[in-house]
Amino acid sequence: MRPMLRAAEDTRAPGRTAPSTWLLVALACAGQFLVVLDVSVVNVALPSMRTDLGLGVAGLQWVVNAYTIAFAGFMLLGGRAGDLYGRKRMFLVGLALFTLASLGGGLAQDGWHLLLARTVQGLGAAVLAPSTLTIVTSAVPEGPARARAIATWMAVGAGGGAAGGLVGGLLVDTLSWRWVLLINVPVGAVVLAGAAWRLVESRAGERRRLDLPGAVLVTAGLATLAYGIVQTEAEGWTAAVTLVPLLAGLALIGAFLAVEARTRAPLMPPKLLRLRSVASANTAMFVCGAVMFCTWYFMTLYAQNVLGYTPLEAGLAGMPSSLAVLLGAQLAPRLMPVLGARHSVVLGILVAAAGFGWQSTMTADGSYVTAIMIPGVLMMAGAGLSATPLAALATAGAAPGDEGLVSGLVNTSRTMGGSLGLAAMSTIAAARTAGGTSPEALTAGYALVFRTGGTVLLVTAVMALAWLPRGASAD
Repeated sequence: MRPMLRAAEDTRAPGRTAPSTWLLVALACAGQFLVVLDVSVVNVALPSMRTDLGLGVAGLQWVVNAYTIAFAGFMLLGGRAGDLYGRKRMFLVGLALFTLASLGGGLAQDGWHLLLARTVQGLGAAVLAPSTLTIVTSAVPEGPARARAIATWMAVGAGGGAAGGLVGGLLVDTLSWRWVLLINVPVGAVVLAGAAWRLVESRAGERRRLDLPGAVLVTAGLATLAYGIVQTEAEGWTAAVTLVPLLAGLALIGAFLAVEARTRAPLMPPKLLRLRSVASANTAMFVCGAVMFCTWYFMTLYAQNVLGYTPLEAGLAGMPSSLAVLLGAQLAPRLMPVLGARHSVVLGILVAAAGFGWQSTMTADGSYVTAIMIPGVLMMAGAGLSATPLAALATAGAAPGDEGLVSGLVNTSRTMGGSLGLAAMSTIAAARTAGGTSPEALTAGYALVFRTGGTVLLVTAVMALAWLPRGASAD
């Protein structure tokens, strides 16, 4: 393993010793953990935020949505900025924004203070997240070592999402809601200091101008699309406030693709989307994210609303699943040389589909072991098994100068897929329960969600087998 970034891309301070490769990976993973953790950690704190700051129902929804929309909308721009202006620089800028916004949110004295802080947090996360994967893929050459590094990055990110409920419950119960944000400040400061000291700057070989029209169109398109998606939960899919932003977002993204086809130095080179590895892996990442992202949400609702668990008990109940996703992500690099990346993806999706099928048999009086633990372990182990080879395939076909953009695309696919999936599955659950609030009615709605998710995963496994390239570096 070569403990340095690619020499063709490096811009190093004279006389500085190259840091350990795994130190670079650890720093990148720490940044990714903070970003993903904050997607879910505030959910447990929402009731306390509402009481303390006098937020209404719409205000509470926007505590979550402000972060999600900014995160999804600026991700591609953040990835390309890393290619053009330096991955280390964008990592530091994104982490500094994220940390300062966390401080501002934790000290918020009014609802709008908190919403502004959450928006800036999402912007910082969008700049930071693509750089974390690019640093990992640039630090480790293609092959088994890179697969292990990507597996670590995927496991840490998945662990951040899984730990959100538990960490949030502990902080709210023992301290206050403010600490779900303030906890990011000391952690972010330590990672920021380590990154400033040990990360090595790297960027694409040629310094090009940023494609400003493309940047504006794709950022506006993704943000508008994300806004339309999050509106579906409160307004439904047919309301004007949902349809207008959804259609406008799609139109803006269409305009972005048209502009990119005619621009000399495009933000998103059209040839990139014609790479089989990039197109197929990101499509599979989008669909898997749409199905698997909502797992934690509905499992937590089932545990609390049907089985009567407290928020902390629900977080603890998910610990075996959290460990399963970590183990699945770490097992994937061992399977990839034997099965190949494509078959490893298919195996992971089928394991997850088995878990979804099991979970769809839930009852209103289910026991922990059979109604939560075992199906949760299967779903999350499958998620870990499939995510690592998908990320390896998605990043393998890109030229060195496009690595940050491809990393941003991977994160965008997962985030947008997760947002769309949660909105769609919430609609399915609501339609099945038809306003009922009894444990039996809620269980029927949640069961239909997992039945639908398992069916989608089976179709996705067939698609992955037919479309994904055979090797991690195939085009």
